[in-house]
This record gives sequence, C-alpha cells and structure tokens, in this order.
Amino acid sequence: MSLVETYAPHLPYLRRFSRALTGSQSEGDTYVRTALEALVAGDVDFEEGLTPKIALYQMFLTIWSTTGAKLESSSDDEAAPAKRVRKLPPISRQAFLLNALEGMASGDIAQVMNITSEDADTLLAQAESDIEKELRTNVLIIEDEPIIAADIEGLVEDLGHTVDDIAATHKEAVKAVSGKKPGLILADVQLADGSSGIEAVEEITKTLDIPVIFITAFPERLLTGDKPEPAYLISKPFKPANVKAAISQALFFHDA
Repeated sequence: MSLVETYAPHLPYLRRFSRALTGSQSEGDTYVRTALEALVAGDVDFEEGLTPKIALYQMFLTIWSTTGAKLESSSDDEAAPAKRVRKLPPISRQAFLLNALEGMASGDIAQVMNITSEDADTLLAQAESDIEKELRTNVLIIEDEPIIAADIEGLVEDLGHTVDDIAATHKEAVKAVSGKKPGLILADVQLADGSSGIEAVEEITKTLDIPVIFITAFPERLLTGDKPEPAYLISKPFKPANVKAAISQALFFHDA
C-alpha cells in the first residue's frame, strides 16, 4: 500500500487537529505540509507496530515540538473555545485535543506523545482542571422541587461555580437576572405555580446571551421540531455525570 493510501484518510483530521493546536488555519496547515514533506522524503522513522493514525500524529507532534511549539497571539475574532484551548500549556493542550477532538484514550495519547499512560492521564486531568477554572461562572437554577434544586446546586458547586439564585417560578427567574446576570442557566420546564420554565428562559434570553441547559421530566415539550430545539437537554431522573458534562460543554462551546 502506498503512503497516500495509508495516510490520506487521516489527513483531514490531522489538519483539524493542527489548526486547533496552533490556533491558526494557515499556521496549522503549514505544520501539516511540513510533516507530509518529511514523510514523502523518507526523513521519518516510524516505530514498529503503530497504526497509521497513531504514527502520523506522532510524527506530526515530533515536528511541531522540535520547531518550538510556538504560541501565536489570538485574533480578536477568534472563537471563545479556541481561545480557551490556547491558554493551556503546549503539552497539556496536545493531550486535551487528542482526547477531546480526536477521541483518543490515554493509551493512544501516550503513544502519540511518547509518554506513559500515567503521564497522559495526569496531563488530561491538569487540562480539565485548567479549563474548569477558566469556565467558572455564576449560575441561575430554575427548579420548583427543593430536593432536586439542592442536588443540582451541589453538582454546580462541585465544578467550582457559584449559584446566585434558585427560582421556582417564571416571575422569580426573570427577577433574579434583573439583579445579576448569570453565566449559565439550568432550568426545569414545568414550575411551581403552573408557569413555564421555557417561557421564562425565552424572556431572559431575548436580552441576555446565556447558555441554557434544560433538566426536565417532560423532554417532549422541547423536542417538537416546530422551532429551534435546545442544544442541552437532560431528562429526569438525571445522572450527575451527565449534568456535569453538559455544564462543562455548554460553557466551553458558548461564544459569549
């Protein structure tokens, strides 16, 4: 099998990874082109037993690292998620993107980066911790069941966020944001006085650009297909891990 046939299927993903790693389309493509030139010229010795994808990414990171792993300054119009990734130290950034963008487990990351699996786990944990610190915000919970509200509050605080208010009705929710803008809203659909969490969120987000996660026993009320559906919807009873993951994703990928 030729070099092209072996490695071509992985090149689009390598370009995506390189652009995310460098924070620049042109810079990322330059690194990929340099790696391919080295590959075609036969200047690369691959370890035996590596899959083509692992070998390709290992070669690429070797070249990137030996050229200084230069950090480019971000542009004003760069998306918020890209800016957050670029704040990570270069080695943590590599591990984070290999995991989050390429779906590699710690064993594969270890092979690509020429480190141990334990070191890969450490880098991933550090990157996660750094990102969580970067994402810390104030949260509004819209939930009429006190026990459920307390559970959600605990999950939010476990991630390092602060709960500003817990609203049980549409009116309370709107009043809460008039005092202090939250960075995230977690909302139920059906509230204590028969009012709607959906309507409360719609009213709030008319003037405020805030990520919203709905946690509800009535997901069918949001999945109607008649209008844009929420990006983050968790059904009750919920699993704590799912709520925590949704919180991190909603904040990380929000461009505010």
